[in-house]
Amino acid sequence: MNIWQETISDGIQLVGVNGRLDQTLTPTLEAALLNLLDQGYHQLIVNLQGVNYINSGGLRCLVTVWRQAHQKGGDLKLCGLNERVSKVFSMVGFDKVFQIYEDCDAARRAVID
Repeated sequence: MNIWQETISDGIQLVGVNGRLDQTLTPTLEAALLNLLDQGYHQLIVNLQGVNYINSGGLRCLVTVWRQAHQKGGDLKLCGLNERVSKVFSMVGFDKVFQIYEDCDAARRAVID
């Protein structure tokens, strides 16, 4: 799994993930996202365009960070889900929990506006 970060503006960070989001590599993503929250980035956008697989560990990671962001008055939004990952989110009802955008530009506009 590869993780990259981009600062959008003050307090807003875009984080991209590539590969399999499973128990093996999820701790790396969770640590990176929680670190950003600790640094004051309370609005996070996670680009899952490059994720070809997600399991319960990956879902747990995203929910954990989403909860932490909300406790700090922020949010975690998702973008770029492919059809396979989108189906997983729908099956477990997470499409009702997370704000999910088709692409990063739409997510950026939603956060900045």
